[in-house]
Amino acid sequence: MTDAVGRPGEFPYTRGIHPEMFRSRLWTMRQYAGFGNAAATNQRFHFLIAQGTTGLSVAFDLPTQIGLDSDQPLAAGEVGRVGVAICSLADMERLFEGIPLDRVTTSMTINSTAAILLAFYVLAARRRGIDAHLLSGTVQNDILKEYIARGTHIYPPRPALRIVTDLLAWAGREVPQWNTISISGYHIREAGSTAIQEVAFTLANAIAYIEAALAAGLVLDSFAPQLSFFFSADTDFLEEIAKFRAARRLYARLMRDRFGARNPRSMMLRFHAQTAGSSLTAQQPDVNLVRVALQALAAVLGGAQSLHTNSRDEALALPTEESVRLALRTQQIIAHETGVVSTADPLGGSRDIEDRTDRIEQGAEAYIEKIDALGGAVAAIESGFIQTEIQNSAYELQRQVESAKRVVVGVNRFQADRLQAVPTFRLDPSLEREQVERLGALRAARDNPPVSAALDRLERAAASGENLMPFILQAADLYATLGEISDRLRRVFGEYRE
Repeated sequence: MTDAVGRPGEFPYTRGIHPEMFRSRLWTMRQYAGFGNAAATNQRFHFLIAQGTTGLSVAFDLPTQIGLDSDQPLAAGEVGRVGVAICSLADMERLFEGIPLDRVTTSMTINSTAAILLAFYVLAARRRGIDAHLLSGTVQNDILKEYIARGTHIYPPRPALRIVTDLLAWAGREVPQWNTISISGYHIREAGSTAIQEVAFTLANAIAYIEAALAAGLVLDSFAPQLSFFFSADTDFLEEIAKFRAARRLYARLMRDRFGARNPRSMMLRFHAQTAGSSLTAQQPDVNLVRVALQALAAVLGGAQSLHTNSRDEALALPTEESVRLALRTQQIIAHETGVVSTADPLGGSRDIEDRTDRIEQGAEAYIEKIDALGGAVAAIESGFIQTEIQNSAYELQRQVESAKRVVVGVNRFQADRLQAVPTFRLDPSLEREQVERLGALRAARDNPPVSAALDRLERAAASGENLMPFILQAADLYATLGEISDRLRRVFGEYRE
């Protein structure tokens, strides 16, 4: 065994961040959910908890992601479609009704409006007498990959990076158990990147966040242990296992050698994994169960700290409860029936795995050097370098599928004679109307002059450079809406246009 591999729980953490890994504690089974309004999603959360999920993960609708209230004209038809609509503290309270926030971990997949949603969450806990120091979970808060891969940005990159840093600084004091950023390679991979690019661009973004935090006066070992990551568990089984190992090792060395980290937790790359949504097919949806099982197994063998397994019908619609149950059962079978958790690192020492790990690490390092030469991740995004690299990889992947050089079962080979009929989830259209009506009632019932005054203070803070989080909390506590808060920041920062 080489020094680069080492033992589980030892630097550079190639074989996992804990000596015992899943022998002592399983990964968190965190199923992603959200649709319609807060009440509808609350019912799904209670269903998931009853089925054995060990962590909640919130999907927000598109208007919430880009700072629009449900009653704004641009939100029409999108409310509750791809996630839950959350416009105010009242919605957040309803979303987690009956759920013990001091005993459950919550992940929120939100970026441009992450500071506002976390403020809603903390306030909802306080209203129930729960100390924010007891709250644990993750807010994605990874704005740079929005310019690279997803597009749900609001502000230009540099002021957006300021909001990320303000949240890091505030949460380190006020919500110390919370992971204040989940630096995401998942969406980069879903956009068409290679495994090497996924690791490289994710860690390049991490470097940018760390440098911004240091420039703002934060101490590395005080915030670095709360950084977390989010990767795809894709189709190439052995490559994915090696990818996770390479990412851990490269990150550990970056933190020690580039940034001078001394706290071992600052060097540990902790990550959530999600099976690859882009690999799911509308043709023969039951085949997706097999894909997801293998992808999930790769994530477990790669040492994930938490995992979401996609549902078989997600290429067709939001998943049904039956499909969600099957997806969760996939994780439970891996955990309790396969025996892979009885060894800390079952594939450690495999010549093929170690060779793949080396190749991915070396390829990612070469990309990071290119990005450094361009001036860092923000400059590489502004120049379009990272986006172009992903686009070229996505184009090549599509060419391989269309030529059948890359086989996709049921799509370009082994097609069925007829489409498989499966029941799909239907979103109740009345949920959007109810959400808009509740929002109107909230505005009519609240004391509006203090809300306006709090929003004025937030706008002045944005212009002055003060930490924004206390001002966001003040406004949110008075039931200022997500759209109102976002609009005040738009006045100061403007909106990003590619």
